[in-house]
Amino acid sequence: MYIEVFSLNSELDHYDSRILAELQSDARISMAELGRRVHLSQPAVTERVRKLESSGVITGYRATVNVNRLGYGIRAVMRVSRAEYARVVKLIGQTPEVINAYNITGEDSWLLEIAVIDVAHLDAVVTKFCILTETSTAIILNAARENYPILPARQENVKPLIKKTTTA
Repeated sequence: MYIEVFSLNSELDHYDSRILAELQSDARISMAELGRRVHLSQPAVTERVRKLESSGVITGYRATVNVNRLGYGIRAVMRVSRAEYARVVKLIGQTPEVINAYNITGEDSWLLEIAVIDVAHLDAVVTKFCILTETSTAIILNAARENYPILPARQENVKPLIKKTTTA
């Protein structure tokens, strides 16, 4: 299980970051065990979790599943070119094979992650979207990172790509 992290609260401290990391690794952890891992009492950690939930930082808890164990042998990403927004949203809603859908910037308007049984099933799903607009599909061979815990952004952790130089 993992936790979706939605927004950054500027008042998050080291304990909150550790709590978020632990809960994203195992959302089923007891408050007593969570408190032990982050070095806080059970009541203190419970209160912090409640505050993270009420502030919208923690937006929910859910189980992650292995799509292969559910019978889906292929996962793919599909880029969908520009098409009428409402039509794409409706088709996504009617297509249970779409497990993630992102409206994006750039040449394409949408990036979809789909799970299908086999190549014939992939063809059927892709064809639905090809009727609307141009698509490009790539089969996922291996996931190097998925559901990785995310911690609060810290400005001091951001390194500039270009060093500023001054000339005298």
